[in-house]
Amino acid sequence: MTIHYPNGKKFVKKRISTDKNNVKQHENTFSNRGMRFEEDIQESCAFYLARDKAVIHKKPTPLQIVRVHYPKRSAAVVTEAYFQQPSTTDFNGVYRGRYVDFEAKETRNKTSFPLKNIHAHQIDHMKQAEAHGGTCFLLMHFRAHKEVYLVPAAVIVDWYENKDKTRKSIPKKDIEAAGYHVPVGFLPRIDFLKAVDDYIDSQDRKEDE
Repeated sequence: MTIHYPNGKKFVKKRISTDKNNVKQHENTFSNRGMRFEEDIQESCAFYLARDKAVIHKKPTPLQIVRVHYPKRSAAVVTEAYFQQPSTTDFNGVYRGRYVDFEAKETRNKTSFPLKNIHAHQIDHMKQAEAHGGTCFLLMHFRAHKEVYLVPAAVIVDWYENKDKTRKSIPKKDIEAAGYHVPVGFLPRIDFLKAVDDYIDSQDRKEDE
């Protein structure tokens, strides 16, 4: 089956090495794996689900089917499809009785996070979800530093809509000040619920003041 990304390029499945030494190194060292950021978050979500800590899943990317082959009357085979542009964010679910909704982003930049990595439809979605009591945020991965931060949606929206329009990125020092550091390890790989706890607790304290 031929699958195309939203930019029209064909989806090409990457070959996975079967060399035992490479596999062992891939499994044992987080940094050597290049982080596979979204996949690691999905594995963390599965870890939380298996331990009944949270129910959070990655939203499937919608497909537009353009060609179907019917080898039999009772069977249909999709032979060509396109990945559509998602209209919301990457992940959502329930934790501590709250609806949580977030996007996962990464950058190779060492000192800032490019605003071009965030899309208008994601901003709109997070604003709508938070208006209805949701807890929304971005998980930002600074690949060069192997650091991950939870950045509240309100901070992202403020930068995206109200800050100096000449800026094309958010300084890393501002993300460190406004965000919450996410531990990175083995099980779970991206322990983002610890940062979510810190964020929720800080919001509760503000409401009590």
